[in-house]
Amino acid sequence: MKKPFEEVVQQHGETVLRVCRSILGLHDADDAWSETFLSAMCAYPDLPDTANVEAWLVTIARRKSIDVHRAAARNPVPAEELPDAPTALGVPGAVDGEVWEHVGRLPDRQRRAITLRYLAGMSYAEIAAVIGGTVDAARRASADGMKKLRKTYPGATVKGARS
Repeated sequence: MKKPFEEVVQQHGETVLRVCRSILGLHDADDAWSETFLSAMCAYPDLPDTANVEAWLVTIARRKSIDVHRAAARNPVPAEELPDAPTALGVPGAVDGEVWEHVGRLPDRQRRAITLRYLAGMSYAEIAAVIGGTVDAARRASADGMKKLRKTYPGATVKGARS
């Protein structure tokens, strides 16, 4: 026979709170703790008598804590003052149009290799399959394109580029 739910809360409440605090910290842990036991209370009548109640509650607490964390990440952060004009940050091509002009002037094979490597994050084997040729040829096209880009565009520092 199952214990009354109030006893389950008293017996496992501290453990659930520790799990919530370990994931969220002190300030949001109480919300996750409450959500855990609200959810558990609804499902408790259907829980088998042989179930490991503590493990079940810890699983719920972990998931509820993740939900609270995700919800907090979606909340807007207040700004002290608003900018006068809209930003181009995050708008593709808005800030770095000049570098794409230089990339566009590269020979076709080099341009495609650089684009696939640094924008699509493809391996050299994947690039070779797309543009044709060997893995070494794809690596060489990418390296040659980066070398030419560094010479023609002084601000060319591509994340993940090797010298």
